[in-house]
Amino acid sequence: MRRIFAVLLTYLAFAFTLTFAQAPRQADGSANPPESEKAIKQLLNSSVDAWNQHDAKAFSMVFAEDADFTNVVGMSAHGRLEIEKFHAPLFATRFKDTKLKITETKVRFITPEVAAVDARWEMTGAKRPDGGEIPLRKGLLNFTITGSSSDQWLIAVMHNMDLPSQEPNR
Repeated sequence: MRRIFAVLLTYLAFAFTLTFAQAPRQADGSANPPESEKAIKQLLNSSVDAWNQHDAKAFSMVFAEDADFTNVVGMSAHGRLEIEKFHAPLFATRFKDTKLKITETKVRFITPEVAAVDARWEMTGAKRPDGGEIPLRKGLLNFTITGSSSDQWLIAVMHNMDLPSQEPNR
C-alpha cells in the first residue's frame, strides 16, 4: 500500500510540474505571441543588414551585452565588444564582398521571454584565406534569443554551422 501511495504521489508531483512549468499562454491559448515573433524576425533582419553592410559594430548590437557567439569552425567570442572585434577584421578581408540571406526561420518560444530560433542561410562572395572565391555556402544559425515585455529582443547565444552541399531529406 505504501508503494502504491508513493507511486501515486510521484505521478501527481510530475503532473503538477508539467501543468505549471509550461510557458504562460495568451487568452487564445497560443504560446508564441505574433508580435514577439515579428520582433525576433526583425532582429534577424537587422543582423543580416549589418552583415551585408560589413559593419561589425552594427552586427554586434543585435547581441546581448554578455552574449556568446560561435562560428562554423568552433571559434568563439564572449560579449558584445568581443563579437565586434572578432568580426571587424573578417568584414575588412574575407567577408568584405559577402551577401548573406536567411532562407528559412523557425521560432520556438521556451517562455514568453526566451526563444530558440533556427535560421537557414545562404552566402555568396566569401573568400578563402588565399583570396580564392568560395562557392555558394549554406548553413544553419541556432540562436537563443531573449526579450522583455517591451519587445526588446537580443541574441544571447548564437552557434553557426555550414551545412553539407547535399542535405539529407529532412
